[in-house]
Amino acid sequence: MNELARAVQETADRLADRHVGAVVAGLAGGATEIHGVGRTGPGGGAPGPDTLFEVGSVTKVFTSLLLARLVLDGSVRLDEPLAEVLPEARNRPAVVPARGGQQITLRHLATHTSGLPRLPRGMLVKALLRPNDPDPYARCTAGYVLDGLARTKLRTVPGRGFRYSNLGAGLLGLALAHRSGTGYEELVAREICGPLGLTDTHVRSDAEQTERLARGHTTGGRPVPYWDLAAVPGMGALRSTAADLAILLRAQLAAGREPDAPLAPAITLTRETRHRVNPFAWMHLGWLGHRLHTQQGGHLQIWHNGGTGGFRSFVAFDPEKQVGVVVLANTRRSVDPAGTTLLRRLQKDFATTG
Repeated sequence: MNELARAVQETADRLADRHVGAVVAGLAGGATEIHGVGRTGPGGGAPGPDTLFEVGSVTKVFTSLLLARLVLDGSVRLDEPLAEVLPEARNRPAVVPARGGQQITLRHLATHTSGLPRLPRGMLVKALLRPNDPDPYARCTAGYVLDGLARTKLRTVPGRGFRYSNLGAGLLGLALAHRSGTGYEELVAREICGPLGLTDTHVRSDAEQTERLARGHTTGGRPVPYWDLAAVPGMGALRSTAADLAILLRAQLAAGREPDAPLAPAITLTRETRHRVNPFAWMHLGWLGHRLHTQQGGHLQIWHNGGTGGFRSFVAFDPEKQVGVVVLANTRRSVDPAGTTLLRRLQKDFATTG
């Protein structure tokens, strides 16, 4: 076993005691190692590179990459008002709130600076009243979201401050699909999965993929239903595998060094856009970024995590050191610490800076 494989396996082994099942991928230089532990569900075997997981909010990096692709082909503008791109609500133009004379733009949605709340109107109350709801988004249709949007008050002036919003990402996905005249899943397949060669990233699993879909669990190990976010998929509806997400990270790592690499111009655009959150952290289009203090090595980390009722995900990379990690698990327990620790180990021991 090589050193990269050993680092990945050790991370997976540490997760084995705390999760039903987990798959860990590590990328360093030109190598990729993927290892799984635990089980996919009751009676299931160990998960592997091709096991499907709900990736939750990792979907948002796909949604924002879609935005960059459509900006570059002239279909939309980064600073185009959301109101000009959304579909109609009940045969009327969608009503989008504004504040301080500033309209919400597509850039604001992708950088979480729209001022929109985290959840669609009414859903926050439901979440507080029913914290154990197996699928809080089950009744969240596109019509429900657009109707509630018209009655939503913005927390801040768009563009002024960072406020993480599932609602904003859901609206971005709806808007991009509407402008493209297709569904969100079809748009992801055309603009991202096709060019990169991703074969298992989708919203709806077919029969063969369903056989490879892990079962989500609570922290206590009880199976829970899958979430259905198909009506507003841009916020978190995608399912994917460690193998596909490793390919996505390969494209992210290549973009700055290989201008002709798949999706390189769009990936570059996502990272050129930046909204400062604090002295050490910022928001790209879709990705969060921060740099560690010099006493911790000063390393760059670009990342996103995700979670649904029974799954957790963490995807991160460092384009300066050319390393990346993927951690997927079929439980509610966070995998962020394990993923962050592995990334820092790769940054220290496996970096390629030439």
